[in-house]
Formats: sequence, structure tokens, C-alpha cells
Amino acid sequence: MDLNFELILTLIFLLSGGFWLLNKFIVKQEEGLIEFAASLAPVLGLVLFLRSFLIEPFQIPSQSMVPTLKVGDFILVNKWTYGIRLPVLRTKVVDISLPERGDVMVFFPPHEDRYFIKRVVGLPGDKIHVLNGVLYINGDKMSQQLLPDMAETARALVMTENLDGVEHLMQKRTSPTRLSQNYSSVVPAGHYFMLGDNRDNSSDSRVWGPVPEERIVGKAFARWMFWNKFASIPSFDRAGTIH
Repeated sequence: MDLNFELILTLIFLLSGGFWLLNKFIVKQEEGLIEFAASLAPVLGLVLFLRSFLIEPFQIPSQSMVPTLKVGDFILVNKWTYGIRLPVLRTKVVDISLPERGDVMVFFPPHEDRYFIKRVVGLPGDKIHVLNGVLYINGDKMSQQLLPDMAETARALVMTENLDGVEHLMQKRTSPTRLSQNYSSVVPAGHYFMLGDNRDNSSDSRVWGPVPEERIVGKAFARWMFWNKFASIPSFDRAGTIH
């Protein structure tokens, strides 16, 4: 399980806020440990507000979204586009919009409290079928176009896929793995079917099922930096909008 930074930040903010109240109304210390702890409250509150309700940064840890997102990409996630939720509790308090097919979304999968990022391919009620590496939605084939100049290995093909008008990059193997050979599912109400763009190297809804609406975190909308353990200097060459 990933470190729950949001919970830690909330607890530290509440502790600092307690020191702020103590210092303002009881101790009234002008310097010292209590005053220092109290002074952190406004900064921590601002950071908590920004991360919980507006924009949260993430770093991509796996290859499941290649070629759209690579290991080491730093991305920004819109926390309010799918509705405003309380920090830690994740309870939605304001409805704004619903996920759309083709969105790249951060969420908690049904089986664990760990951030995942995949692409929304199935909406509530959709019939999903993956056959020999090709995606069908409600019986309609989602067209794929080979990009030979972008093929990464002899076994992997980089392609464009059109999801009802949303075009994006994807990667699949010339010989589909078990995940892509023959899979069928119907998306329940209030759930979303998620697939990785690296179709044959992704743990997604084909493995652990569709994602409940209450486990949505936000919409990934931009890459702003690339930096992994093999790169000594951060790069901004990949900065841009996520499609």
C-alpha cells in the first residue's frame, strides 16, 4: 500500500492548527516551539486545500500507460472536474461532471487503497469485449491504426486508437497475451471500466473489475516534467497536455 500522504498532511495540519489556537488564545507565545508549530498552520492549510480540491501532482511508477505516459513522468491531476470530495474521507460533496470515454483517470482500484492511473474505456451499462488485442464497445469495433515509425520492439506495436472520437496512442504485442485474447464484461451502474494504454502489460479492469464512482481521484490533464532514477537531470521535453 502506498504512503497515504493526504492523511498524514491532514493530521499534521490539524495538529498545527491546534497549536495555533493554543498560542492565540492561551499561551500567546511570540517565539519558541509552540509559536513555530502554530506558524505552520496557514501554509499546511493552503497546501492541503490545493492538493485536496484543485490540483495534485503524481509521478508515474509503471509502464502500464506507455506510450502515453512513461515511468518517470510527473503529471498533474484535476481534483474537482469529477466533483469536489472531502480529503481522506473521499465523500463527494459537490457534483460537477462525470468521467467520459477516453479520459485518463487516477483512482483507487476496487481491491486496494493504492493510486492507479488508466484510461476510461467503459461507461456504466457498456458491453466491453477485447478480442485478439482489439477493443469492442457495445458491439462496435474501436479502430486502431499502426504507427510503424513508433514501434518500440519487434514484438510491440505502437498504434492510435479511436474511442468514439477520442484518439490516443496505445501499445500492444503482435501476439496478444492472455489479457487481450478474449475478454467480455458488462459495466455495472456507477462503475467505470479502465484499461492501460500498454494493453498487454497492464493490471486493469480485466484483472480486478470496474472501478466504483466513489473511488475516483481525478482527471490527469498534463505532463510537466520527466525524471527517473536513470536520468541525472530533470527534463521538460515531454511537458504538455495528456491525450
